[in-house]
Amino acid sequence: MPLHKLEHFDQNYRDTFGGDDLKALDLYTGGEDRVGSVADVLVDDYGHFRYLIIDISLDFVSKKILLPIGLCRISYPERRAYVDGLSRQQIEGLPDHTEDAIVNNDYEEKVRSVFRSPTSGVTYNRDTYNYQEDPDLYGLNEQSHQTFKLYEERLIASKQRIKTGEVTVGKHIETETVHVTVPVQKERVLIERVTPTEAGKAINPNELQFQEGEVARIEVYEETPEIHKEAFVREEVRVKKVVERDTVEAQDTIRREELDIDTAGNLHVQENDIATHEAL
Repeated sequence: MPLHKLEHFDQNYRDTFGGDDLKALDLYTGGEDRVGSVADVLVDDYGHFRYLIIDISLDFVSKKILLPIGLCRISYPERRAYVDGLSRQQIEGLPDHTEDAIVNNDYEEKVRSVFRSPTSGVTYNRDTYNYQEDPDLYGLNEQSHQTFKLYEERLIASKQRIKTGEVTVGKHIETETVHVTVPVQKERVLIERVTPTEAGKAINPNELQFQEGEVARIEVYEETPEIHKEAFVREEVRVKKVVERDTVEAQDTIRREELDIDTAGNLHVQENDIATHEAL
């Protein structure tokens, strides 16, 4: 089965592990001695971890090696990977893993032969070999396991207040010419000369009293129009906003990750809903 670098298998692997990154973790022995760092990870076609690519940096050697995942324990909180019993003899016996190295069955068997216990009882057959034959090298125990996070998409409804328009209310002045009619009165003096009823009748001269300078005065009036302007309230304009409520429905396609469990052999797998995040 071909192997792939983790980033080539899953470009978003950091999201898969909740932001944790295996690369650049320091590698320590059980005795708290630093022996190198994790340069990369090799996974199979199903995404199962098979090897850590370790950049060994010790006084006596500097090289890259493949370390079977079953020999490692990864602690993300400590930013460390641990390996039990990595000896100088083993490091020197491992092939130098270069960028152009072809990791085939024979290459992997060279790595396995360095770490495989003489009492394992495994007889390598190139045509029939599978990783389950070396549980010590590839198996995951209680102290060393992988944690996967399953994600799902949800539609989140929110509201945003945006400006859709503007109403401006103001005043302007319009002018017009208005005609108004005002009736007025004017007085005038009318002088009438009439023939008296006693015309031609003789009057006793003794009864006559001629007076000089007798004047009759009559005051004459007329009305003149007085026109002026006054302002009155014609109407009131009230400007206010009202809120109209509506319900908007939306739909979209969302995705959810479900767990696929592949087992080989006569195994009993028990699932529970307890979410844990321990070391790999």
